[in-house]
Amino acid sequence: MKALAIHSRLSQPLQAIFWMLNSGFFFSCLNAEIRYLSDFLHPFEIAFFRSLFGLSFMLPWLFRAGMGGLKTSRLKLYTFRTTLGLISMLCWFTALSMLPLGQAVALSFTSPLFATIGAALFLHEVVRGRRWTATLIGFIGVLIIARPEAVGLSLGVVLAISSSVLNAAVTLIVKRLSRTESSSAIVTYMVLLMTPMSLVPALFVWQWPAWSVWPYLVASGLFGTIGHLCWVRAFRIADASAVLPFDYGRMLFAAAIGYFAFSEIPDRYTWIGSGIIAAASFYIARREAVLNRKEAATAAAVKPLPVPATGN
Repeated sequence: MKALAIHSRLSQPLQAIFWMLNSGFFFSCLNAEIRYLSDFLHPFEIAFFRSLFGLSFMLPWLFRAGMGGLKTSRLKLYTFRTTLGLISMLCWFTALSMLPLGQAVALSFTSPLFATIGAALFLHEVVRGRRWTATLIGFIGVLIIARPEAVGLSLGVVLAISSSVLNAAVTLIVKRLSRTESSSAIVTYMVLLMTPMSLVPALFVWQWPAWSVWPYLVASGLFGTIGHLCWVRAFRIADASAVLPFDYGRMLFAAAIGYFAFSEIPDRYTWIGSGIIAAASFYIARREAVLNRKEAATAAAVKPLPVPATGN
């Protein structure tokens, strides 16, 4: 309660940073839960229970808001977002079962790089030399982390990068949805649609969880739901360029949790590579913000002045 009281007195940019840091903490807790549960259950089944319990934690909001809270004209976009999100989740959960926690999280930072490529290829945005250079430098960071020449390109690395590609698309869709939809509705639709969708792949590898792992399955739903609510709220309050740098707090959270929970210490290649990726992604976000401001200023300058009314 005290933290929320302090939050209410912060400026909007600081509030967005507050929500992004919280989202990074809860997502890091979720990743640790997945890593632990992968010793007992298949990642596809963990994905189903994460969605199921995530939905259960959103039901109180749904009951308060009623069905009117889910009224939308963008169901197709919600469905497309959920489909991409599910595939990304399955890739990510499987990657977490194969890679050290810090390395997996470092590779997840490639999403902004793929978002830049996607914007150029599919949205036909103009991406000039400096942003392409930053994107290329970011992928050099990926090679430093993965070190394919030394250890080979493992399946875990491929899955982590594939998840980032899909997550880049999801991020763009969520940003578009957040213009008209509430944070709670976006997260509720995700778990409402993803729960039955994620059951299908889980059935192929199904086994009943032992009683000892049920608390961890419940916690995965709680951490995932809170993390998504914080993440969506951060993007609603401020531009992506303002909050994106603070998403890299996840690396610090992951390193701390990996050390204390799994006795993992990220090697120097992971730290160097993640630093390069973070710097490249931050430059891309700042460059996009500058270009958006210039475009807005140009549009305002060429806007025709209103013609004053004349009396008859």
